[in-house]
Amino acid sequence: MNQSESAVPDPDRNPDLDPADAAANAARDLQGLSTEVTARVPRLLEAMRSIGMGLELRSTLDRICETAAELGDARYAAIGVVDETGDGLEEFVTYGVDDDVAEVIGRRPDGHRGLLGALIRDPSPLRLADLTADDRFAGFPPGHPPMRTFLGVPVRVQGRIFGNLCLAEKHDGEEFNEHDLHMLRVLATEAGIAIGNARLYEAARQRERWIDGSVAVTTALLSGGEATDALSVVAEQARRLADAAAGVVLLPTAEGGLQIAAISTDLPTPAELGDIVPPESFVVAAMMNGESLFLDDAAADPRMVTKYSEPFGPMMILPLQSGGRVLGSLITPRGREARRFSETERILATQFASQAAVALMMAEAQRDRERLAVLEDRDRIARDLHDLVIQRLFATGMMLESAQRGTVTPAVHQGIGKAVDELDVTIQEIRTAIFALQQGPAEAPAGLRTRVLREIKMAAVPLGFTPVHRFVGPVDATVGELSGKNLIAALREALSNAFRHAHASRIEVTVDATARLPDGAPAVRLSVADDGVGIPEGGRRSGLRNLARRAEALGGSSAGAPGIGAEGAGTTVVWEAPLQVAAEL
Repeated sequence: MNQSESAVPDPDRNPDLDPADAAANAARDLQGLSTEVTARVPRLLEAMRSIGMGLELRSTLDRICETAAELGDARYAAIGVVDETGDGLEEFVTYGVDDDVAEVIGRRPDGHRGLLGALIRDPSPLRLADLTADDRFAGFPPGHPPMRTFLGVPVRVQGRIFGNLCLAEKHDGEEFNEHDLHMLRVLATEAGIAIGNARLYEAARQRERWIDGSVAVTTALLSGGEATDALSVVAEQARRLADAAAGVVLLPTAEGGLQIAAISTDLPTPAELGDIVPPESFVVAAMMNGESLFLDDAAADPRMVTKYSEPFGPMMILPLQSGGRVLGSLITPRGREARRFSETERILATQFASQAAVALMMAEAQRDRERLAVLEDRDRIARDLHDLVIQRLFATGMMLESAQRGTVTPAVHQGIGKAVDELDVTIQEIRTAIFALQQGPAEAPAGLRTRVLREIKMAAVPLGFTPVHRFVGPVDATVGELSGKNLIAALREALSNAFRHAHASRIEVTVDATARLPDGAPAVRLSVADDGVGIPEGGRRSGLRNLARRAEALGGSSAGAPGIGAEGAGTTVVWEAPLQVAAEL
């Protein structure tokens, strides 16, 4: 063993060595190497300090790649982070590959084959003069830049493999040497610590988001309202928290199947409200047994025989159950090319579904108590009308009839007779009212104003503040049911976009029932304004397009405008539709 090999402690051969001690020892030992290596020591120490500063995983990986390429004098650098199963990569970040080239290359490596897969299966340093000549090389995809020299080391902390760090194409055309290998090992040790910290931080943030989402669901469900609105809240929150393409709630039918009761999505989907999943589907069987299903590729899974799985890849199918009672099923699918759900995400989603089921049961019990209180109050009113009011009216009628018999004046006699007849009519009307009170009419849906306030209250939990709201005109009396339902969906989408993208500190919601469309027709106008970062150039606009389609389907429109921040910072979404659409006229 030569001096350069023994100068740096090898964490791969000594997995029990404390990572901090390994990095410190490596830095001290590097001082005894050649002038070339000694010159790198300050840069390496500064790089180690820089890597340890970040907490977010993606930015940490970017810094590691850039630092490794600079210290290794390499044209390209890459770092792959092993997923929780240990057999593939969940993250793959590169340095030196332009965005246009990366787009041509397409899908990133998954770590199941090639040199990257070899570094996972056999986590030991790999230095090659020509990587294309190695038996484990699996070839470059179309558009990939040519590479020859290669250096790769595992990223390891206390014996656990976190990923691999690789360099390719040394600038001077030479091979990577022993000094480069020692440097990359030290950097990989520090990278492992940084990645571990970033993962812990991200896991804590993720748990916080799911907890906030559960609180938002519980708050919304217990604030009252229709059952369909409650299910929509569950679907929307599940989609947002799971970073999924859709959130779908299914309820059991009398025939044994499942009916789609709520959908939240920004993407076109074959699923529609009211669609039935047949009883023979394995999803139905799993729900009835209270089982959770996690699919890596729903479209390719032979058990998914329905059309609904075709646009999707990874999927979670979770039972909504509490106390042994299964209320329904919650499905959160991701796109075909999206990463699969991690073990942590699966646990958090399962806990969210259980919490949502408890909240649904509590909301159902609360509505039952409210209905019972209303019925009891109606019974009391009916009894009072029957026992008190009608009896007094009878007594008054008898007194008038007695007075009528005692009078000889025709006009008085006729007037008393008309009064007695009016009392008889009044008594019949009161009896009709008593009967209606005892029967109990169908529950009237919550007014538009109430539903708007419910959405604002629900959004206040993840936002951290309550949006300001204002109503103009007779909102409940003039806005039709179809326009009102679509306005609520548009408000939910606008508030969700403001939370996920705007980073706003103030939001103003206005519902104006006195607005006019360009053709002069009466309209309802929704305005959601924030002081956030606005819509960046080239940013996603799927949410705005969805709002526009929803408005245009009713004969209205939707557009963006400057926000309420300083100098017009932020975004204002203006959505409007006719007060009454043709289907309601």
